[in-house]
Amino acid sequence: MIELASILVLGVFAQWLAWKIKQPAILPLILIGLVVGPFSTFFTPEGSKLIDGDQIFSGDLLFSFVSLSVGVILFEGGLTLNLKEVRTVASTVRNLLIVGVLITFVGGTIAAVAILDLSLSMALLFGGLIIVSGPTVVLPILRNVRPNAKVNTILKWEGILIDPLGALIAVLVYEFIKSSSNGEYYTVEALKDFFTTISVGFFIGGFGAVLIWYIISKNKIPDYLRNVITLGTVILVFSVSDLLQKEAGLLATTIMGIVLANMKLDDFKKILSFKEDISLILVTLLFILLSSRIDIAQIEQLGTRSLLLFAVVIFILRPLGVWLSSIGSTLRWQEKLFVAWIGPRGIVAAAVASLFSLDLLSSDTTSAALKSEAELLLPLVFLVIVGTVVIQGTSAKYVGKWLGVLRKEPQGVLFVGANEIAKKLALFLKKEGFYVLLADTAKHNVNEARKLNLQVYEGNILSEEIFEEVDLSQIGKMMAVTSNSGINSLALSWFDNELGMENTYRIVSKEEAENENLPLPKNVLFKSRLDYLSLNHLLRQNSEISEVKFYGESEYEEFLEEKGKTIIPLFIITSEKKLHIISGYPEEVGKDDRLIFLKNKNYNMSSNENE
Repeated sequence: MIELASILVLGVFAQWLAWKIKQPAILPLILIGLVVGPFSTFFTPEGSKLIDGDQIFSGDLLFSFVSLSVGVILFEGGLTLNLKEVRTVASTVRNLLIVGVLITFVGGTIAAVAILDLSLSMALLFGGLIIVSGPTVVLPILRNVRPNAKVNTILKWEGILIDPLGALIAVLVYEFIKSSSNGEYYTVEALKDFFTTISVGFFIGGFGAVLIWYIISKNKIPDYLRNVITLGTVILVFSVSDLLQKEAGLLATTIMGIVLANMKLDDFKKILSFKEDISLILVTLLFILLSSRIDIAQIEQLGTRSLLLFAVVIFILRPLGVWLSSIGSTLRWQEKLFVAWIGPRGIVAAAVASLFSLDLLSSDTTSAALKSEAELLLPLVFLVIVGTVVIQGTSAKYVGKWLGVLRKEPQGVLFVGANEIAKKLALFLKKEGFYVLLADTAKHNVNEARKLNLQVYEGNILSEEIFEEVDLSQIGKMMAVTSNSGINSLALSWFDNELGMENTYRIVSKEEAENENLPLPKNVLFKSRLDYLSLNHLLRQNSEISEVKFYGESEYEEFLEEKGKTIIPLFIITSEKKLHIISGYPEEVGKDDRLIFLKNKNYNMSSNENE
């Protein structure tokens, strides 16, 4: 009991630490697992592990837990694979998913045979496992580094699309190895089992997706049971597939996720949100659990040849795959080099490797030679994962700066809310040439904003989904303008770490507006006590947003001193087309900078002040 509770506590700490240091969560999860697992034997009295996955889940129970967990994780990966997006991504991304995957798979296999003397079957399995990258490792790096839009798009979509694709290849290779009889490949029986596994996986997975689509779209179940029944169906699909054909469950859940992602389903976003919560819990448990199972003897087996294999993967195979995939593209050599440098391996690779290793070691049909190699598979894959995340994750920002591929300070604005306030301000900024994005959960607000040709994200702004589903590379500032002061405050906390405290703003709460004794925080919009209702009323009164140009900071100060009580200053737009949002932070006004403001209904400016 205490070990299981410790895993949960340590897992939550690892997730928080990853958020704090802006690194993928997989890194602290695996490192914590190694510390409380194999490395703890150096300082415990009897040389035993503080936490050992084999003691918590013994025998088949551990295998079953890992299998089901991987099945759910692969279902999540499948849900991110929208075929419409595959058709619309750049040719470089498509090539990375074909040429890049092939280079990694074949090159990894050849390198494993040549450097580590692995058998062909285990080398093929290793080559298949190191294909997988995934959004859970790539997106945190991109949010921290903030490369230019072209590079960001390529790496983001490669990471999202390669997750289920790589897992599918690894599962298919493994099924072919398992269906072979004692290493005698290409027999009729092996091919029969192999294609039976594929058939069962595709059929049961497709059937499960159609079943979920039917019961949800036809309202056969209440709303509060939809997510739970979806999870139950995933587990059912996995179990039935595995019962009909051993090891077909992983393929079936992947196919189920892919098919469901490409069907029109009204509540699809709710399923996506729910699967994130479940996957987070499973990933937290799984990686500390699996890392703790590794023994010091297995780590010692790695040696210098394993490091050489790791070097081949990141310094030869990845650059070669990117170079061949980007032939004929518009990428500069600096951008190609940066894309080649960012290729961290992720959660699915570690989970699937652990599952395959467990199955091979526990199987009576696995030869002694293959079992010996299977013991090396898990630490070898973990070496690639930890090595790529540590080296590439920590150096990405410096490499990007050196290559000159980091984007300039983005001037786009994210509006939390798509109400009248957001729409009017967004339309003005869009007219001025700034990128604007509105986010709201209310369908009416979303539809009205889209009628005005504004870009809108329909969903919860406080969900991790926004970082996966929306390209925020052009966003530099955030304005929370909803009628709910709690949501506005939460939005600031949510984006402070991404954009910086000085770039996130909100309107005042009703309490702050009514009590002038309360000091206003620096991040309050427009230096005013206008709450949602007052600001909305003022914007309705003013059909036009006014502006005045200055030739120095002294003119700006004089203007505010004379007109300050009769106007609401909104923005300063510099002569270099940079946007400064008026708040409690100090402003600097230069030559030809413009102040954008609202004036009271009865206030008339002279014509020369509007020039």
